[in-house]
Amino acid sequence: MMMRTDPFREVERLSREIFGATGTTARPVMMPMDAWRDGDTFRVELDLPGIDPDNIDLDVENNVVTVKAERPAPDHGESSVAAERPRGTFSRQLVLGDNLDTSNITADYDAGVLTLSIPVAESAKPRKIAINSGSAEPAAISA
Repeated sequence: MMMRTDPFREVERLSREIFGATGTTARPVMMPMDAWRDGDTFRVELDLPGIDPDNIDLDVENNVVTVKAERPAPDHGESSVAAERPRGTFSRQLVLGDNLDTSNITADYDAGVLTLSIPVAESAKPRKIAINSGSAEPAAISA
């Protein structure tokens, strides 16, 4: 009998065994994110299923938004049969451009998704500039 081997599949399998596919308390996995611009608002959605909203911390310093969340280990004692859900503290930093108004960020948490709404700064919004006509007579200069 002949067997086919895929060395890349074996490397991936080994990586999952060593580092854990879902993370560990010491090395939790990163929180997945989607980001897009919706008119005059920049929106970010972060997946944090099963996290208590009281265990989510959102900080802004300069143009860096830091999201930290914690999922504590369950207290099942020794009767645990499987423990595949990532536990521990999760953290993600978003570096935002100067064109966003970080002083007016709002955050909502619903169905395991943290949604950040960040308005575009007034100085970054498109605007019309009036054009002066050359038909006006120049003002007289007095000496």
